[in-house]
Amino acid sequence: MIVVRDVFTAKPGMASKLAKLMKEATSGFSGGKVRVLTDLVGGYNTVVMETEFADLAGFEKRTKEYMEMPDMRQKMAGYTDLWLTGHREILRVTE
Repeated sequence: MIVVRDVFTAKPGMASKLAKLMKEATSGFSGGKVRVLTDLVGGYNTVVMETEFADLAGFEKRTKEYMEMPDMRQKMAGYTDLWLTGHREILRVTE
């Protein structure tokens, strides 16, 4: 299993708005657990979208589907105005 973490530093005052937008946009996703996290301690205004996949092929498939969904584009319109920087982490779950 892999975990993909998209980590964003939101603009001041926008973390909760970004987290809510991500949670609403991903609520209809199937085929993997998705959760949205916000900072409790550490870097301020941090929002993380964490998704689990069986393997990298599952991640690639979801990414392709996401890019082809016009309603997803509508849901996420303007989200780039809510954050300053970000990065993606892809981690393997060891068992």
